Amino acid sequence: MIRKEPARTQGFVLVTFELPSNMWAERVNLVGEFNDWDTTATPMRRNRSDSNWKATLELAQGEHYRFRYLIDGKEWLNDWHADDHVENPYGSYDSVVDLTNPDETDT
Repeated sequence: MIRKEPARTQGFVLVTFELPSNMWAERVNLVGEFNDWDTTATPMRRNRSDSNWKATLELAQGEHYRFRYLIDGKEWLNDWHADDHVENPYGSYDSVVDLTNPDETDT
């Protein structure tokens, strides 16, 4: 699941990426264009209240970003609730979060 809300910084959006608590994993990393596909730059954390895996990023409004989740450093997973999915050069698909329409943030 992806939640979008206005950031305090003008021209940015707070985007929360979330996977359910039943995701069986030791660690989950959010990997995408926003962190140069660095597989360790954005670890997801488990929320104490519901144990869901979450990461929140402040991303530039007016852009769209490809991303995927990396489970335990070896299994790639898409977010099927993402705004779009596009084929990548590796024969699979990337999820896309689209921030080009500022009116589409959750309020």
